[in-house]
Amino acid sequence: MPSKMSHRLAPAVLVPVALVLALPVAAQSQSWTAASTTRGPAPARHRAPPPAHAIPALASSTPPAVADSDASRDVVARVGSSDLTADDIRAYVATLDVRTQAALQRDPALLSQAVRLLLANRLVLQEALARKWDQQPNVATALQHVRDNAIVELYLQSVSAPPPDYPGDAEIQKTYDANRNALLVPRQFDLAQIFIAVPRGTDPAAAAAARKKIDDIEAKLRRPGADFSAIASSDAGVQNGGLLGWLPEPQIRPEILAKVMGLPKNAVSEPIQLDDGWHIIKLIDTKAAYTPTLPEVRAALVQRMRAERAEQMRRAYLADLLKQHPPELNELALSNLLTKPAQ
Repeated sequence: MPSKMSHRLAPAVLVPVALVLALPVAAQSQSWTAASTTRGPAPARHRAPPPAHAIPALASSTPPAVADSDASRDVVARVGSSDLTADDIRAYVATLDVRTQAALQRDPALLSQAVRLLLANRLVLQEALARKWDQQPNVATALQHVRDNAIVELYLQSVSAPPPDYPGDAEIQKTYDANRNALLVPRQFDLAQIFIAVPRGTDPAAAAAARKKIDDIEAKLRRPGADFSAIASSDAGVQNGGLLGWLPEPQIRPEILAKVMGLPKNAVSEPIQLDDGWHIIKLIDTKAAYTPTLPEVRAALVQRMRAERAEQMRRAYLADLLKQHPPELNELALSNLLTKPAQ
C-alpha cells in the first residue's frame, strides 16, 4: 500500500506567475510561459496548438465510431477521404491539459489551427499507409515499441488512479493550511516602460545618440500634462504605449525594482542605464502581497493532490510488482554493453 501522502507541497506549485520583466530565461519557471523583457512589452506570440501526432486516437485513417446522434455525426472538417466529426474534436480537446483547453475556449482561432494540424496529420498517415511504410522492418519495430509503451502507461494510469472522492474536504483544508506560505502571491506592480536599446559593442557615436534621445524623451515626460503612452509610441516607437501589465516583485530586475519602489503612483522614473540600453519606467499602480483563499485555489490544489497521490500509488505498485518478481541482472554484461561494439 502507498505511504500516506505528505500535505506539504512544493512552494512553486500554486503561486500565480505573471509576465516576466527581464529575468534570465534560466531563472524562470518552466511551468509557466516566460514573457516580457525590459525591452518593452513582449509581442503576442503565435501560440501553436498541441501537436497532432500526440493524439493516437485521431491518427487513424478510419474515423473512430461515434455516438448515434446527429450532432456526433456532424462532419466539421474533411481532408481527402478522412472526416473529423464533432465527437472527434471533443475527444481531442479532452486529451489536453486544463490550461490548453481554457486557451482554446478563449481563442477559437487556436482550435482552428489544431484542426488543421490534425487534418495534415491524417493526410501524412494516408500517404504512409498507401506506400506500406509502416511495414518496413525498422518502422514496424519502432511502432511496436510505441504500442508497448502506450499499453504500459495506460495500464499504470488505471492502477494508480486515486479514488473519485479523493481528496476529501478535511484533507484539502489541511493541505491548504500547511501551504499558506507557498501560496503567498507577492507584491505586484503595474508598469509601463520606454526603452532605447544600446547593445553591447555599440560604437561611441551611436551610444551618444541613444543617450541624447532618452534625455529628450525624459524632458518631454517632465512637461505638465505629458502623456507617457503617447510619448512612448511616438518618440520611442514602443508598441501599446509601453504598457507591461502586472508584474510580480521577484520577477523584476533588481536595478529597476529599486527605482520602482521609490515611486509614488503614476510617477515616472529617471532614465535607468542597464547593459541592454536605457529604460524609463512608469509606476501605474501597486498590489500588496496576499494569500489567496481556499475557494480561489481549491481546483488547483485538488489537481495537485490527486497528481501526487497517483504518483505515490504508481511507485508503490511498481515496487510491489518487482518484489513479487525480483529481476535478475548480469551486471558484468551490462557494464560491457556500451563499451563494446555490437556483433
